Amino acid sequence: MEPTPTYDPQFSAGKICVLVPTYNNAGTLADVLRSVLSYTSHVIVVNDGATDHTAEVLAAFPQVSVVSYLPNQGKGIALRRGFKYAIEQGYDYAITIDADGQHFASDLPVFLEKLETEPKAILIGARNLQQENMPGKNTFANKFSNFWFYVETGLKGPDTQSGYRLYPLHAMKKMRFACRKYEFEIEVLVKSSWKGIKVDWVPVQVYYPPADERVSHFRPFRDFSRISVLNTVLVTIAFLYIHPRNFIRLLFSKGGLKQVLKNLLMSPGESNGRKALSVGFGVFMGIVPIWGFQMLVAIALAALWRLNKALVIIAANISIPPMIPLIIYLSFLTGRMYVAEDATWLIFSKELTIDSMKQNLFQYITGAITLAVIAGLLAGTVTYLLLSVFRKKRVAVNH
Repeated sequence: MEPTPTYDPQFSAGKICVLVPTYNNAGTLADVLRSVLSYTSHVIVVNDGATDHTAEVLAAFPQVSVVSYLPNQGKGIALRRGFKYAIEQGYDYAITIDADGQHFASDLPVFLEKLETEPKAILIGARNLQQENMPGKNTFANKFSNFWFYVETGLKGPDTQSGYRLYPLHAMKKMRFACRKYEFEIEVLVKSSWKGIKVDWVPVQVYYPPADERVSHFRPFRDFSRISVLNTVLVTIAFLYIHPRNFIRLLFSKGGLKQVLKNLLMSPGESNGRKALSVGFGVFMGIVPIWGFQMLVAIALAALWRLNKALVIIAANISIPPMIPLIIYLSFLTGRMYVAEDATWLIFSKELTIDSMKQNLFQYITGAITLAVIAGLLAGTVTYLLLSVFRKKRVAVNH
């Protein structure tokens, strides 16, 4: 009789399984399963259309549940099918671990410990990206992914590409996903964050064999292309819907906006000038006529110029959908000073010509830029004056 795995009671009580997606990893799969099975018997392997001797390896582990299909569909499909099967088997959580041997089963207790305080969160195993044999392209790709995750969700994280994760299955049960390959692991994080599911990190070890021993199914050109398309879609949704939605929710929540602004504006560590410049720049970017790219450019320049990115983002939300018609109208009014004939109402004319449209566009663009400069300077100046008064009072009260 085999001994009970060391953490089986915790896995059973928490309805937690370990999910191992695999595709042509027959050389490392057996060692991975033996290591995981020493911690828990709740193991599911998704054989994603393997063409090597993976089936023979799995036959040696009858205690492991197997989901198998042909042909190969990609890691995203493997994980989605694994999640569905785990829910059908009564599990509430799934810890995903790669079959190539880079993750250590000894880190499973780290997830169990964190789960006690974060029962509704997605937990990601954050790797040490500076260690020996870490592929340079992986480090770059992870920084690239971390940046876009921040742009899309406002959350900073050390490692958004790690496949070693704990998923709260029932919290994600009604979510819809489109991605089939590696990019699914980005999609699931972003959409979960948008839904209100917390994303958190735990430290884990990682093993990267020397380059000549490494097996990878990642196809740089194809997979980076798919990831780039996904990020383009997610950024568009984030700026057109998610960020404005969150801002409106914050605006109308009880004391929400007041508390956030208080924390951002009154917190020490930044001068009044830098805070005021951040607010003014945010307002400027929210009005300047580069619709669809305002927030992206604002965040990039705020990072380059070391401004307060949170204040820039909040101020740039002056262009939320309810305010857009007013901003456009005020831009036309401001642009009157640059034209001989007012084109404010020309857009509603039934007799549009190329020349009249050029006049309309010229008045709008020049007016919008001027309005952006005026509004930005005004917002920055007012912010600076208010901070000079209220931060001084706060210091006086504290002393």
